[in-house]
Amino acid sequence: MYNPPHPGEVLKQLCLEPLNLTVTAAARSLGVSRKALSSILNGRVGVSPLMAIRFSLAFDTSAESWLSQQVQYDLWQAEMNRKNLHILATGK
Repeated sequence: MYNPPHPGEVLKQLCLEPLNLTVTAAARSLGVSRKALSSILNGRVGVSPLMAIRFSLAFDTSAESWLSQQVQYDLWQAEMNRKNLHILATGK
């Protein structure tokens, strides 16, 4: 597994920048606040199922692809902290 980008980074590079969309214009088109979109673009929050649907409608993609990116990103982040987990043996 590799270090996957946050879906907000993908959205910025592959959707907003090629269309010369500002955060304000994109947020307006998506029907969300500028703050909400900015939080995703800057990787502070993840893509929710509802936001994935909005992205899929706006950019002719699938909601599943946005959610898959989010899960891959979250799993990678969790794996990086694996050594900090203390799990008791199950007695198998």
